[in-house]
Amino acid sequence: MLESAVTCLAELGWSGSTVTVVAEHAGVSRGAAQHHFPTREDLFTAAVEYVAEKRSRALRELPTPASTHAAVETLVGLYTGPLFRAALHLWVAASNEPQLAARVTALEARIGRETHRMALELLGADERGPGVRETVQGLLDMARGLGLANLLTDDTARRRRVVAQWARLVEDALRE
Repeated sequence: MLESAVTCLAELGWSGSTVTVVAEHAGVSRGAAQHHFPTREDLFTAAVEYVAEKRSRALRELPTPASTHAAVETLVGLYTGPLFRAALHLWVAASNEPQLAARVTALEARIGRETHRMALELLGADERGPGVRETVQGLLDMARGLGLANLLTDDTARRRRVVAQWARLVEDALRE
């Protein structure tokens, strides 16, 4: 059910992703869906949280990347897949729905902290060093921007060049 909700949100957006549509996609009745998720907001925040945790777990289990470049590629990958697309639809919906906004804001704050911790681990960085926290956060902000650019067109070629440059910048900053 949760994976169907994320798929529908990524493919159909907020307005096209009703509980009925998700239930049909998941092969369950609308009543069964509403039994577990009384509101649409409950369903979609749970779905994004579920997939985010699944993704975080997979990243935590990855071996340390062989290079800064590989770590940067891994982090950028967080923002170029269906989870980011679904989360973006949820953010847009939350900007107009106060009830949803509080849930999404809290969820995104938690996911942001977890992603920052994962980035530190993947980069082998100690954020107590001068500028390290800002460098890692800048990397994540840049990755989010690349994810946005990738929504409308395939941005793979440009993204490769940007990732290579950012990997050099991050490596230099972490050496200082």
